[in-house]
This record gives sequence, structure tokens and C-alpha cells, in this order.
Amino acid sequence: MKKYILLAALLFCVSLAGCGNPAKKNTNLTVVTTIFPLYDWTASIIGEAGEGQKSPDLKVLLTNGTDIHSYQPSAADIVTISTSDVFIYVGGESDGWVADVLKNAVNKDMIVVNLLEVLGDAVKEEETPEGATDTEEEEPEGAENGEKEFDEHIWLSLKNAEKCCEAIAVALKTADSANASRYEENLSSYLAKVGALDKEYRRVAEEAPVKTLLFGDRFPFRYLTDDYGISYFAAFSGCSAETEASFETVSFLAGKVNELGLKSIMIIDSSDGRVAETIRRSTKTGDQSILTLDSLQSVSDKDIRSGITYLSVMEKNLEVLKEALR
Repeated sequence: MKKYILLAALLFCVSLAGCGNPAKKNTNLTVVTTIFPLYDWTASIIGEAGEGQKSPDLKVLLTNGTDIHSYQPSAADIVTISTSDVFIYVGGESDGWVADVLKNAVNKDMIVVNLLEVLGDAVKEEETPEGATDTEEEEPEGAENGEKEFDEHIWLSLKNAEKCCEAIAVALKTADSANASRYEENLSSYLAKVGALDKEYRRVAEEAPVKTLLFGDRFPFRYLTDDYGISYFAAFSGCSAETEASFETVSFLAGKVNELGLKSIMIIDSSDGRVAETIRRSTKTGDQSILTLDSLQSVSDKDIRSGITYLSVMEKNLEVLKEALR
């Protein structure tokens, strides 16, 4: 509730500023994305401007390592979105603030891309894995009205990435028809890379002797595991903010490690690994490797400057997956 009161106050201040000093239209197309995977997909489609061409000004909002689930837009972020030409976001529960921002946007001609809407029936409902600690102390907002809570981590599916990139390219071509052929060419090249990596993931999963991943952590990888027929167990759901697993959860997961003879216990990026360590100590052998899969939820500006890309992270995740499923 406090989050939405703060947002309302920010929107009021921004609207006052907008009334007194209307934002001038930038000569370049301005494209804003909420998180890094969307930013990198868009950057790949925009590509390098040729002679006599202009490239859109591309911005990403979450660059300080903040997790998508805890992000709250600043006044500057709201202005950035409000004056943009194209705005691209996931569209899940964590983006609940977006509707009010768009309603008060300065640029009424903005092209908005909601990726959950783009994916339609491919979007999965949020679920709590078997044996996981139930962290819902109260019903999610809207649940009392029968609204579904969707799994937001759509970017962790390469198949989803293909569909999302196609929608982003359409938005760019609509907003900047002069460079449409360039965007189409770059999209085709990028989708070929995504498709090749998807094929390699499938090969690894099909040939792997182990078909189960066990996370002593949150589990944002349901789209990925479902794509390749991999089973999973986890201490928490993907959107959980909890860090302490119940005794029952630790016991259940340790039992699964023993039962399945798993050689690895998984964690995600930014995890302190404590739950995974507790599970490992509770197994019969206590010698499992603890491996990290990167969920791309907390990418920082430093990471971006270092040259990280969506594909480089997914390629690294594939190498981790090979180790985990051996």
C-alpha cells in the first residue's frame, strides 16, 4: 500500500511539473525498457546506425542491481517513461505501477509493448513448487477477485525471447519507419542466434542422464525447465522475498537429493547460498556441488558497461545446466 501512495505522490509532482513546463520532443526516437533482457533485445534489433542514419536513444530503468520485484520508479523514471516514444515492459504484478504512469504520460502517442500481452496463452500462472515454503501470508492483490497471478520471468525462455523480439521490432518499425529495413535485418540475425542456442539447450536436456534440478533458493526458471522437459524442486516460488526455508522444506529437499542421487544443488544470482548449504548438510553424503544459474533479474549498470548480453548469460547458464544434469 505504501508503494502505491508514494507512486501517487510522484505522479502528482510530475503532472504539476509537466503542466508548467511541457517536455520538448527529442529529435531522436526515445525507447525505454524496464529491465535488462528487454533492453538488450531492443539494442540488438536497433543495431549500429549506418551512414546518414540515426539510432534511437535507448534507456533501461533498472541499472543499480535492484531486483524487479522490489523496484519502485523514481520521479525521474516516471518523467523518462512519460516522454518516451516507445515503452517496453513485462506487464506482471511487479509492474502494477505502470498503468498509472501511462495514464498520466505526457506523450499520448507513445507506443507501449506489454510482453505478457504479446505472449498471450504462453504465459504461465505463478505456482509454488512441491515441498516449497509457503510464503504467502495473505492473498496476492486481486486474488480475492479471482484474478490470476502470472509468472513474470518470461525472458528465461528462449522461445519467449523470439516472440518478444518480434513484437519489439514491430514497435520500432512503427515508430521509425525510415529505419524499418534495418530493424528487420537485425531482428532476423538475432533470432537466428536465439534459435541456435535454443536448439543447443534442447540437445543438452535430451542427452542429459539427469532430468531434475533442485533449487535451495527461489525458482524463477519455470519457463526454461518447461521448455526442455526438466523437472524441478525449490525452496521458494519465483517471486518470493523469503530467505528462510522451513524445516519441512529443507527436509523434503534433502530427501529428494538423496532419492534422486543429485550431484548438484542450484541457487540463483545474488543468493547468499545459506538455504542450499543447509540442504546439503542434511543429505546423506553432504558433498553436492552448489551451482548458480543467472536469472538476469539484478543486472547493474556496471554489468552492462562490462559487455554482458542476454545471450552471453544464457550461454553461461547452458554450461551450468550441463554440469547440473550430468
